[in-house]
Amino acid sequence: MKVIVSTHGRFHAFELAQGLHKHDLLHRLVTPYPSRAVKKLTNAELPLRNAAWIELFKRICSKARIGNKCDAFVGHKFGQFAARTDMTGADIFVGWSNASLEAIPVARETGLKIVIERGSSHIKHQTDVLKGAYQLIGMNVSTASHKVIERELAEYEQADAIAVPSNFAAQTFTDRGISPEKLIVNNYGVDLSRFKPIDTKTNRDKPRILFVGQVGVRKGIPNLLNAFSKLKDKAELHLVGPIEPGFSSYLRDAATDGVTIKGSVSGDSLPEIYGNADIFCLPSLEEGFPLVNLQALASGCPVITTEAAGAADIIRDGTNGLTVANDSTEQLTDALEKLIEDVALRQEMSEAAPLSVLDGFTWGRYVSRAITAYENLLR
Repeated sequence: MKVIVSTHGRFHAFELAQGLHKHDLLHRLVTPYPSRAVKKLTNAELPLRNAAWIELFKRICSKARIGNKCDAFVGHKFGQFAARTDMTGADIFVGWSNASLEAIPVARETGLKIVIERGSSHIKHQTDVLKGAYQLIGMNVSTASHKVIERELAEYEQADAIAVPSNFAAQTFTDRGISPEKLIVNNYGVDLSRFKPIDTKTNRDKPRILFVGQVGVRKGIPNLLNAFSKLKDKAELHLVGPIEPGFSSYLRDAATDGVTIKGSVSGDSLPEIYGNADIFCLPSLEEGFPLVNLQALASGCPVITTEAAGAADIIRDGTNGLTVANDSTEQLTDALEKLIEDVALRQEMSEAAPLSVLDGFTWGRYVSRAITAYENLLR
């Protein structure tokens, strides 16, 4: 069996391609990243096909802070690029959603099975949830364009299988008529050599609540700030990550006493940031299976997160964290207060958290499950 991995970004594709390569199953990685960057990120000489101009264009769009207006164009152009890949000798085409539509008929004609990777919930579910969330706080709606939605729906229809990272994400597909037999549910992994408990934490008077990710609507930051405003005298909140375009104005008017907004940080600094936190909180409204939850757990940090973030697949309530409803500020406040006040419980969860990711949540296990799913598809 040989597999083509085709992705217009990094996502978890590099871990997948690296793992397949170790098993001598990678036909080619199709990517906009230049060869030098791929080698640095994977520490391997992978068989590649590159479209560096697409990555350059994406970065220009990002610096211009024009949101998702380029997504359909990037997906179309990358799909065309992937379609020109020599697929002879391959058996499986694994392509990322929105960036594979043009390559699907070529792969099909060559005799390959098609797997579409969707790292989040169904595109229509995502759009509906986010529209309501933006309208609730009076922000301009920033969701996938009609072109992106049309592209993804066509990819879902034409694929032999759709890979999603959590049972919650899978449910959003079955709710919209996709057969469960068409879905591959495969939880992501975490690099346990990077993320692990640190020996000593910084001494401080108040417990530190940590958030890592894009500071914006989708990740539930309005709910987190509202919940924390009731607890600001008991704890401190650190927001780490880039601010969503257009969200700065909301932050200026929001209650941010006791909140430290750190902005973007280097990936190398994350293990220490996790290690110095007492509680990790990701109250996402819509997700797939966020890596930050796994990274926090591996670092010995109890996690408070939502059902939409795939909590059912990893959080054992009262053992390694707490699960709250997707849009409940009240439940979020109660969960945060519980871990702030109960030091003994927090310590028990901190000790249990790294153990909870040892079995099933490494990248090696992720790749093994993917290989099994591909073999089953070929049968």
